[in-house]
Amino acid sequence: MKKSLLVAILMIFTLTGISYAGKGKGYNVEPYASCKPYTRWWWFTDKIEKKDIREQLIWAKEVGLGGVEIAWLRPRSKAARNNPIQGPEWLSPEWADVVSYAKRCADSLGLGCDYTYGSLWPFMDPDLPERFGSRKYSEEVSPAKRGGGWWTPRRARVLDHLNKKAFNWYAKHMDKGFKEAYKGSTSALFVDSWEINPKYLWTHGFENKFYKKFGYRIEPFMERLYKAENRGVFYDYSELLGELAIENFYKPFTAHAHKVNAITRAQCNGSPTDLLSAYMAVDIPETEALLYEPNFGRIAASAAALADKKAVSAETFTCLYGFRPRIEGRGPYMGLEQVADMRLIADALLANGTNQIVWHGMPYNKMGSLYQHFYASVHLASTAYFVDQLKDFNDYMALVSSYMRRGRTYSDIAVYLPIEDEHQVLGYPVNRPQYQRVPGTQGRHQLRYIWAPEYLSGYQPLWVNREVLSKAKVVNGCLVYNNTSFSALVIDVKFVNIASLRHILRLAKAGLPVVVARNPKQPGHIKSDEFGTLLNELMALPNVSQKPENVLKSIKRIVEGENLPEFWCREENGDKYIFFANPAACKMHYPLRYCQAFEDQGSVRDVVINTSKGAKSVRLEFKPNESLLMKVSKSGEVEFIDLKFKAKRIEGKGTFGETSADWDAKTKS
Repeated sequence: MKKSLLVAILMIFTLTGISYAGKGKGYNVEPYASCKPYTRWWWFTDKIEKKDIREQLIWAKEVGLGGVEIAWLRPRSKAARNNPIQGPEWLSPEWADVVSYAKRCADSLGLGCDYTYGSLWPFMDPDLPERFGSRKYSEEVSPAKRGGGWWTPRRARVLDHLNKKAFNWYAKHMDKGFKEAYKGSTSALFVDSWEINPKYLWTHGFENKFYKKFGYRIEPFMERLYKAENRGVFYDYSELLGELAIENFYKPFTAHAHKVNAITRAQCNGSPTDLLSAYMAVDIPETEALLYEPNFGRIAASAAALADKKAVSAETFTCLYGFRPRIEGRGPYMGLEQVADMRLIADALLANGTNQIVWHGMPYNKMGSLYQHFYASVHLASTAYFVDQLKDFNDYMALVSSYMRRGRTYSDIAVYLPIEDEHQVLGYPVNRPQYQRVPGTQGRHQLRYIWAPEYLSGYQPLWVNREVLSKAKVVNGCLVYNNTSFSALVIDVKFVNIASLRHILRLAKAGLPVVVARNPKQPGHIKSDEFGTLLNELMALPNVSQKPENVLKSIKRIVEGENLPEFWCREENGDKYIFFANPAACKMHYPLRYCQAFEDQGSVRDVVINTSKGAKSVRLEFKPNESLLMKVSKSGEVEFIDLKFKAKRIEGKGTFGETSADWDAKTKS
């Protein structure tokens, strides 16, 4: 090829956002570069028509979506679930043909196309060998006991996520169906939240790994593992469980994706791991709302900042108004969703670090059909109740996401994630209403209700853990990990692993300001006499204090004021972009009340923004159901960016022919 022609081709690739990836690798478009929302695209086991695929993708583009994630489910109708001949056979050539067609069609339209890496969640398959199936301590054989997948009425065995050989078998098996779909633009392979009960979770050889790590046998404790007297043993068990899941599932998952021209997007929530480390092991950390409350997303956002990842995604609008009661297979108020209510959730996520919305979700349908819907999601379709506002709403979320993708996440205070505290016991106290049980709640290891301390209001705290502290350095008095730095470290927990304590002491000796708000104890079954010595040595240092004000007084908050709304800040070339969620969107809890957004009458917050040129007094005027985006320039100027969107209340009959009053009457009856 002549040099001039090659240069011309490369210039075309550059101008179109396509980067040449080398011979045999096809081409790559940076995933999610447009910042436009994606949607989960539910494919129910049925006949899949290429013309319907194309029509739905064209519609998705027209309403401002940036891509789709294909997810595979059982047949929609009960009658069809008893009929094994529904749609192309799982991973068959016929199945692969329509999947790869969807990818080519998406590419031609400039849309992204991701794939759930299996049918249902967690990863499972009806052909998975027994030796690679998940099992409990008491089970000699892995049970095959889950239905509901594309392969219905066959039942599937769940993957052993603690066994790397099991994942390797699964990946090789899946790749037979995805070979052609990997070609073209880069797709993300997606794994949903970990919905395996971790109680007594086991794998072959676990007992020997445990003995090697902790120096005692776990078998005598297993029958009473979850009793209060064995909290130390349970912590040790949880620690090994988490390490095995990360090393044998999340890391191999990402490594394999890179080999096949893909990346990983993962909801690590629910996994019995150190969630920060699990999220750092994948390419795109994903949170979800509202089954997880928006503040949970700060863990995924912290992982992205620490691991130098740009995108933080969120499965959004799940069980918006609750999970039950269900009418005709639909969740509460499905087909009557208010954009203003959805904006509350989106804004809450954006103010906790999310910068890529993923709708949950769009059912595969012939255009205009109402046949398919998924009970736990918003009904995103051409027949949607809110379709008249959909394009403007998507454009709004893309606009804010684009600002929240600029430069780097601003960081000032590192806060130690209380993994040791939450891995001491399995369940939540039944007499504590703030620990509300929602669908999918399995235990405290999920970190559903973890907040940074109130005395850090006005800072932008990010979570750190033992892995981060072990590799971090102190440079000019700041904690530095990769390209993220912090002015101080806050330890406000009941328990700290002795390995973490050693790293904290090392960093403090190097001059890092450290808050140790409580006297932490050592977790685990076997305690070390060294722990007390290390803690005393740490507390004796002049730059370490139990009083936060002693350490933080010299570190300016980015925002000062009373009753501050939740916010997220990005920094680019000295400029800062701060997104303030409407106070009505702050500290949200599952589920939303129908039309909750319209209860907001607007509010005002008088704050001080600390700029590089000094303090600036600013009034935050929140109009009803609207949030604010602010630019703080490196020259010290403060200006608001017009977000160009206001949600309107929708009245009348919804997608499925009833009003909200009709729904209320049905649920009462």
